[in-house]
Amino acid sequence: MDRGAILRVWLPLVVGVWAVGEVFLRGPGPHGVARWVGLGLAGIGLGGVVLARYTLGQSFSIRAKARALVTTGIYSKIRNPIYVSGVICLIGVAVMVGRPELLALLVIIVPMQIWRARREARVLEEKFGEEYREYRARTWF
Repeated sequence: MDRGAILRVWLPLVVGVWAVGEVFLRGPGPHGVARWVGLGLAGIGLGGVVLARYTLGQSFSIRAKARALVTTGIYSKIRNPIYVSGVICLIGVAVMVGRPELLALLVIIVPMQIWRARREARVLEEKFGEEYREYRARTWF
């Protein structure tokens, strides 16, 4: 296993599982069914983020770059699974701690993610042209 895979996949997974576990065990809010539902959503979201980063491999970057057009795995269905999964994780945490007001963050986060996705789409379309347009036509967000 190379250092990149450790930093890109395994470190975020370990830190994410630890953080979600801490919130579940020690965070505020009632300990009932809603907490377990929130844990499930947070786990699905965290898993989606890690799976997407693993699938991207060396193509992952913070800023929009067109290293390769990744269309396999989770990217065969969703063009921006890190953004979608992050929102699911946030919803899960809000449910887990019984703080629906945290969902107000989505008013800021979702438009920001849409803006970033559009910027990334322009970069990918410039580099990959028709191949990217075909990929975009058969996938969601």
